[in-house]
Amino acid sequence: MKNKNLLNKSENSKIDWEKIQFEMKNKFGKDIYESWLKKIDFSEEFNDYILLSVSTRFLRDWITSRYLDQILQLVKTFKQEINRIEILIVENSSITNPHLDKNNIEKNSFKNNVSFIKDFVFQYNRIDPNKNFDNFVLGSSNKIAFEASKKVAENGTHYNPLYIYGGVGMGKTHLLNSIGLKLKDTNKVMFISAERFMYQFVKSIKSNDMVKFKEYFRNADVFLIDDVQFMNGKEAMQEEFFHTFNALIDKGSQVIISADRPPNKLNKIQERIKSRFSGGLVIDIQQPDYDLRYKIIKIKTEELKKYYSNNLNISDEIQKFISSEVKNSIRELVGALNRIVSFSRIYNKTPNLSETKVVLKDLLNLSENKVTIDTIQSLVCKFFKISKNEMLSSRRSRYLVRPRQTAIYLTKLLTSKSLPEIGREFSNRDHTTVIHSIKTIENLKKNDPELSSNIDNLKNQILYNNSNEI
Repeated sequence: MKNKNLLNKSENSKIDWEKIQFEMKNKFGKDIYESWLKKIDFSEEFNDYILLSVSTRFLRDWITSRYLDQILQLVKTFKQEINRIEILIVENSSITNPHLDKNNIEKNSFKNNVSFIKDFVFQYNRIDPNKNFDNFVLGSSNKIAFEASKKVAENGTHYNPLYIYGGVGMGKTHLLNSIGLKLKDTNKVMFISAERFMYQFVKSIKSNDMVKFKEYFRNADVFLIDDVQFMNGKEAMQEEFFHTFNALIDKGSQVIISADRPPNKLNKIQERIKSRFSGGLVIDIQQPDYDLRYKIIKIKTEELKKYYSNNLNISDEIQKFISSEVKNSIRELVGALNRIVSFSRIYNKTPNLSETKVVLKDLLNLSENKVTIDTIQSLVCKFFKISKNEMLSSRRSRYLVRPRQTAIYLTKLLTSKSLPEIGREFSNRDHTTVIHSIKTIENLKKNDPELSSNIDNLKNQILYNNSNEI
């Protein structure tokens, strides 16, 4: 009865954030409120959504993933018109100064044109304001994809669909994000991963909300979908995506797609979908050359110097070494630099070249040796004296489980394959099985010196062809 009175009273009035805070404290408990929710500041109220702010990205992501849908339902008891919540990251945001300058809100907040799935579980905006065209590091390997993305952002349906493919960590998501960021102020933008699209599709079927699902996705002016290869084998979702894709193209909406392979190489994807993808502009992002890798290392090093108050001094020799040796992906390149930074902070010194080689030993010479899952499986089977058919079978005998887990662990360690991709290479095992295998080996290594030594020897053989070590 109390909530009903609150709703009637506030139909035409602004939200009282203090009252909502009081209700949050009652709903979630004092500990959760004091630790997380008290740190949320109210910034502005618009027609059908409110803008809140927090001081860090971590805080925003934590609140978004765990509490935001419940907070939205609580807010709706005060004002039913509110359909979503956006959270802005504002440094030095505090409860004592909850109202931001309106010009700052206009500059930094995601506008009303960015699409959300109303009343669904995830209430967050995938578009990252920190990934834009200006900070995309350009090189010969990604120049064509970059220029095509900019043309789409400037000229709308110049290429439709635009299909960008490349390996893991090559910058595909950054380009999609940049397009969405550029167009969101004047268009209804939907940016979603294929995995999230599938999640919403299944959830809509279970809740009998397919009409809302169809209307919402097909209402976008710009539709960006990331990692479309994850639709493989999911026939019902592919059927819905096919009709969504056609509806968007027919109404003149711009569609941008990313994947880890070209359309004709997509496994278990309907031929008519692959044909639609191929009907637009298909562009690949190749592996970064040395010049691009070095440029990225220089830029990231300067950024880290600012973050650590110039106490970080990574020599040009080390930067060039990382750039020349770590070749698989940009993400792996930045990861290598982060390892050097961690070493510097832990030991309060910058590693020399020899120490750098030790820190990055599992990354070095990776591309030259062409580490593949097939190589890993073969060497592990040889070591444990089992056949590959036995390892990939569904049998759970102990003498097969440990080699299988070891091969999965080494695959995750020595390749850039995602968990679902690894699962597919091990007889279509679920990604949760892959996670369990990795954690099992990690735990066993801590308490079993012999196993740890065997895995290190296997790793060395795979990376450096040191067969005499096994």
